[in-house]
Amino acid sequence: MLRRTLLTMLAGVLLAMPVAAGPATAAPRPTAPDRGAVLQQLLEAEHAGGMPGVFAQVRDGHRTWNLAAGVADVTTGRPVRPSFRQRVGSITKTFVATTVLQLVGENRVRLDTAIAHYLPGIIPGELGRRVTVRMLLNHTSGLGDYDEVLVNLADPESMERLRFRTITPQQLVRIGLSQPPTNAPGERWSYSNTNYIVLGLLIERVTGHRYTSEVTRRILRPLHLNHTYFPGTDPYIRGPHSKAYVPWPDGTLRDFSVFNMSWAWAAGEMISTMADLNRFYRALLTGRLLRPDLLAQMQTAVPFDPSMPDAGGYGLGLFWLAAPCGRVWGHNGGVIGMTTDSFHSADGRHQVSAAQNLAYASLPRAQEAHLAFLLTAVCGPQEGARPAAASRPLATTLAALR
Repeated sequence: MLRRTLLTMLAGVLLAMPVAAGPATAAPRPTAPDRGAVLQQLLEAEHAGGMPGVFAQVRDGHRTWNLAAGVADVTTGRPVRPSFRQRVGSITKTFVATTVLQLVGENRVRLDTAIAHYLPGIIPGELGRRVTVRMLLNHTSGLGDYDEVLVNLADPESMERLRFRTITPQQLVRIGLSQPPTNAPGERWSYSNTNYIVLGLLIERVTGHRYTSEVTRRILRPLHLNHTYFPGTDPYIRGPHSKAYVPWPDGTLRDFSVFNMSWAWAAGEMISTMADLNRFYRALLTGRLLRPDLLAQMQTAVPFDPSMPDAGGYGLGLFWLAAPCGRVWGHNGGVIGMTTDSFHSADGRHQVSAAQNLAYASLPRAQEAHLAFLLTAVCGPQEGARPAAASRPLATTLAALR
């Protein structure tokens, strides 16, 4: 759902690009018609580079562009639409983290208390007494990642075996704990989906309700995110959506849009639209969902790579990357056949959420255009720069990130 080593590389390449002193020095943005045309051209370039379909929503203050290019179905030629629903993978984590932080604000959870206090035995022995809620949220727990066992890219048939399998959260935690720890608790950042399975169980233990019910009650309903939901074991996506393609060894594209997402659960099962994602992150970053002190905790990040602390870092279910216009905040997500990026200026004014309907493919030209699109959307065209050319190494890295 997000690969930790390649995210570090992504941050490193972004750091190597020209970065403004801060958000106030961001490059001027062109007029709405010009900017929309530039954004559409970049999406068309991505499709021409091999991506079957891509769609997005870009927001700049009160201006909004809903954009799409390519096809939702390579057999019928059905076009993608900006309003499509999408499996957004690890973007689920920001919603889960926000719910946990609301519980912190209600004095029902403490960030620096061991998880064993709330879920005795979920992480056995001394490890459970050392791993805190904060370590789970910012991926410094050292727990192994169950996802690396279930989805083996060297064995494509592992995806087919997983397609209609129901796996419980407890089973996912056990798989994660069967992997060697990546580090001592609190020592460093190391991405693991297992952390957020434990956090989903924490929400359920503390509230007595399903984690999905709590996220829905606290976030989805108040923000009127009417196209966002949790599918559970239902393998079908409700409402208009694209196919979800994976390149197969025989040279074809295999569709995985029908999939039991119990394997992702609180780490990445959510379905949403690009408009709903932008609305959520704007509400989050402007203080509608968390008190200022709790949002500050969320944005207190550990570096992806301690040797490059200015490149980017992971907070509590939210990460930042250095960009030409300063820090951008958000998350990305990848599941089998679908990938999504959602990045935003710190004030929530400049936003982009973009979806692709192909995963695990090496498409350098498409990913170069995709990254240029993201940077142009959230930062605007940089004066004297050629976004596509300047971002070529980063685009290649972004393709590998999935």
